[in-house]
Amino acid sequence: MRIGIPREVKDGEHRVALSPAGIRGLSNVVVEPGAGRGVGFSDEEYRKAGAVLGDPWECDLVVKVKELQESEYGKPRPGQTLFGFQHFGPEPDLLDAALASGATFIAYETVGQQSSLPILTPMSAIAGRLAVQVGAWCLLKQNGGSGVLLPGLDGVAPGRVAILGAGNVGANALAVAHGIGARVTVYARSERRFPALKARYPGADFRIGPPSVEDADLIVAGVLTPGQMSPKLLSREMLRAMRPGSALVDVGIDQGGIAETSRPTSHSAPTYIEEGVVHYCVPNMPAACARTASLALEAAVLPFVRRIVQGDSDPELGTGIQVKAGKVTHEQLARDTGRAYSPL
Repeated sequence: MRIGIPREVKDGEHRVALSPAGIRGLSNVVVEPGAGRGVGFSDEEYRKAGAVLGDPWECDLVVKVKELQESEYGKPRPGQTLFGFQHFGPEPDLLDAALASGATFIAYETVGQQSSLPILTPMSAIAGRLAVQVGAWCLLKQNGGSGVLLPGLDGVAPGRVAILGAGNVGANALAVAHGIGARVTVYARSERRFPALKARYPGADFRIGPPSVEDADLIVAGVLTPGQMSPKLLSREMLRAMRPGSALVDVGIDQGGIAETSRPTSHSAPTYIEEGVVHYCVPNMPAACARTASLALEAAVLPFVRRIVQGDSDPELGTGIQVKAGKVTHEQLARDTGRAYSPL
């Protein structure tokens, strides 16, 4: 089986799925020239590791990072397997292109079980940690923010951070927000994760049920149901009630967004202001830390690449197959998009 590693073309996307060190031990690897340049991996390093430079789309297995971009829609072909983040739900044209290609699409975001998503987990952790950093940047006056310094100062109260979700994104956002001294409230649908978080982050507030965000300076929206569209937890009216210049970092934007006002942005134009709130809705947030993110992604992806090459029957990989031979093979994706469901 030939393995192809393409150069990512999404705006601001510098990650690469496999490094030169990662491909050692793999046979028949084809790397697109410049694929690793954004994170400091040269073409020569890939050559020395045993790869050939060429067209990865001629290979049987294409291992990439982000979902197909419009310029890539025509590249997959019948009998080929594409392994990467897919995010078909919010993009009907993308799903149409995948179905028309006849290829098999395995989604990083649904590989594993509900309680364990080994490929999505490290990227969610990075996004959660970044969310507080970019949120603090959004609050600066020159970026349209209210001018609140989240850690506060002697004699001046710290800013308020509302975190929606106590999972991987929320816990990592809490670690950073609590660490800089912000006043943090975490909202979740159940208190299952609260005891461990309370022990680790004393002073943070934890609440069950719908969020109350009118007093928040920054909202980090990190609720995720694997394989499903993001729930709409923030109405336009809720954001309108916040102080002008407050900020929202919608980490759930790659599955449609958690706020009624959210729409995808990009690393080159990351924010917009609506209802007086600065919105940061970049779907590929971890690309801002591309080298760290690439190494973390590789550690999670490489074992599965080996299983695919060996032809192993793997139930975890099975949960990741969302499209195969022109059919939607993931039940939740079919439900969210109104397409016919064809079990594997």
